Amino acid sequence: MNIIIESSLKTLQKADLLLNKLSDDDLCNASVSPYYSSIGSHVRHILDFYDCIFNKNEDNIIDLTARCRNLDVETQCNSASNYLNITMEKLKSLDFNADTKIVVIDDLGLGKAEIAYTFGALLSQANSHTIHHYAIISYILDRLEIQFEDGDFGYNPTTPKTVSNKC
Repeated sequence: MNIIIESSLKTLQKADLLLNKLSDDDLCNASVSPYYSSIGSHVRHILDFYDCIFNKNEDNIIDLTARCRNLDVETQCNSASNYLNITMEKLKSLDFNADTKIVVIDDLGLGKAEIAYTFGALLSQANSHTIHHYAIISYILDRLEIQFEDGDFGYNPTTPKTVSNKC
């Protein structure tokens, strides 16, 4: 299996462990300032990103703004787990060439833009994007006083385990 897919599956597996720990109330709790987002909204956002990738059209265009935004995924652990499992199965069966050139449509803040990518670069971005959202989820977990025993959750693999004051 391709290292990008393996890495993505390993990263997504952490969401499965998290969802098995949470209640529906925990998943949709949006009481943490300053953004008042829920764990569920971040999980849904992560999975929607992958779903966009799976919806590449015949012209090799992927529109990251065309998200399904199923609110049940934000509020129900079972729905989130089902969406996660579907995403992971699609990743496992994904037949791709990492060097295939694609066009990604995204909104970078000034409207939609078309950006040249490779398929491998986009999948790599999806994995990093997931880790970034896990870091946000970690802050929410902390503020909700929910313990999640995974020392790597929300940390990029290149993040040093010990911090040095050297610049």
